[in-house]
Amino acid sequence: EVQLVESGGGLVQAGGSLRLSCTASGFTFDDYTMGWFRQAPGKEREGVSYISNKNGSTYYADSVKGRFTISSDNAKNTVYLQMNSLKPEDTAVYYCAAERDITPLAMGVMGLMGYYGMDYWGKGTLVTVSS
Repeated sequence: EVQLVESGGGLVQAGGSLRLSCTASGFTFDDYTMGWFRQAPGKEREGVSYISNKNGSTYYADSVKGRFTISSDNAKNTVYLQMNSLKPEDTAVYYCAAERDITPLAMGVMGLMGYYGMDYWGKGTLVTVSS
């Protein structure tokens, strides 16, 4: 059984920080690129950040670059998203996802073309940033 379980969401004041976690099971973690996506009410889903579990390469959306940091711990089958300097516009449901045999850069390019297909998805965790 494949599972991606997110945690760490919650309510935070603008300028604060949160760290999201996604723990994977049921597939070979090292073979995948992991990603964080988000969707706010009334908005399209967008890719936030991706990381290769093979070589550690990363991708960040321009809107979060310099504020968010993605990392992974292969021994724990877990990917993290450290979110600093949070803004109200970061409010969204954040989803963890996994796709095999693709680089973070390729995922970013595909996202710009409107493609967000992934092999596996978590159920999401809500992040609310208040003013």
